[in-house]
Amino acid sequence: MTTAPTDARITVRPVRPEDYDDVRRITRGAYLEAGYFTDEAHPYMAVLADIEHRAEHAEVWVAERDGVVVGSVALTFAGQRYTDIAVEGELEFRMLAVDPAVQRGGVGRAMVERIIEHARTLPGIEAVSLTSGSDMVRAHRLYESMGFVRVPGRDWEVPNEDILLWVFRLPL
Repeated sequence: MTTAPTDARITVRPVRPEDYDDVRRITRGAYLEAGYFTDEAHPYMAVLADIEHRAEHAEVWVAERDGVVVGSVALTFAGQRYTDIAVEGELEFRMLAVDPAVQRGGVGRAMVERIIEHARTLPGIEAVSLTSGSDMVRAHRLYESMGFVRVPGRDWEVPNEDILLWVFRLPL
């Protein structure tokens, strides 16, 4: 499953236990750096940090650049524990995070390209879906540039939070 779609130095592969600390650091750092949360005390930061649980209940991949882990993402399907919005026939990806030190360098695009490529090989999968905070403008530009379209009728709010999540979908 290793690939180098955008940058020959980027590979995308399944997470390994020795990657967990890097994934934890990158995921928390990416969300804090982008300003989605103001500090480590936000309850969702604990969810982002719990890579062990995520890897147990979802398919987690990492992106490496020159052998260094620089990104991660979780893949899930309808009815699975980490699924937020996927319906039958969709592969959903969540918690895509790129190390702030290398953002805007093609890592996020490489991971999404690999997800799309993988989804096209899966029987019964007709689309890739995701949610993104309504304020995650840079991420929205990436998804839209890759052909994802908003599905406003599926947008949702995080319970007990003032966070609106937009749904994006790419038919395959």
